[in-house]
Amino acid sequence: MPFKPIELVIFDCDGVLVDSECIAMRVHVLLGAELGWPLTEDEAVERFIGRSMLSITGQVAARLGSRAAATWWERFVELHRREVDLGLLPVEGLPEALDAITLPTCVASSGSHEKMVHTLGRTGLYDRFAGRIYSSTEVARGKPAPDLFQYAARRMGVDPAACAVVEDSRPGVEAARAAGMRCFGYSGGLTPRAWLEGPGTVVFDDMRSLPALLAGRP
Repeated sequence: MPFKPIELVIFDCDGVLVDSECIAMRVHVLLGAELGWPLTEDEAVERFIGRSMLSITGQVAARLGSRAAATWWERFVELHRREVDLGLLPVEGLPEALDAITLPTCVASSGSHEKMVHTLGRTGLYDRFAGRIYSSTEVARGKPAPDLFQYAARRMGVDPAACAVVEDSRPGVEAARAAGMRCFGYSGGLTPRAWLEGPGTVVFDDMRSLPALLAGRP
């Protein structure tokens, strides 16, 4: 299905709005060492970054059992929150990009609403998106399924073909493509550029360039 002119920009949260993916990766590596699943940083990124709580705990349960999975998630929430409170920042260049984007925007993230209230609040971004924040907890399937992005488009009253998604993870860009949306893959974080490349996707590494890219300017 051909794309239409952009009417809505859908932002992922972690790694796109807030610089939290390094925190998540470090916590998953730590928990793997504690609970019996040694992980490299690259393995943690590939398995867990961009995925929902159900996806992550499902993987842990398959490897270590359901009790360990419950412990893993409980500890993850605790340690992630502690690290966020030590000084989470917006993604570099993101506030300037938001100031220059005139299109309607919303957030659609694998994280819970509680987590987004915390991270967006700590970085001063929450008020920019209040009332337009959607979580994978509201849909049946998380990324890479298209459910969350399709849900956000419905709630915002916009045709998926007129939506642009800004993502930084492979599950995220796959979900955008599956939803029939154009995608802008931010490669300035943990995910290798090659994991973001593909049909209907523009890959970029400086958030300050996003407004021009949305407007169709290189």
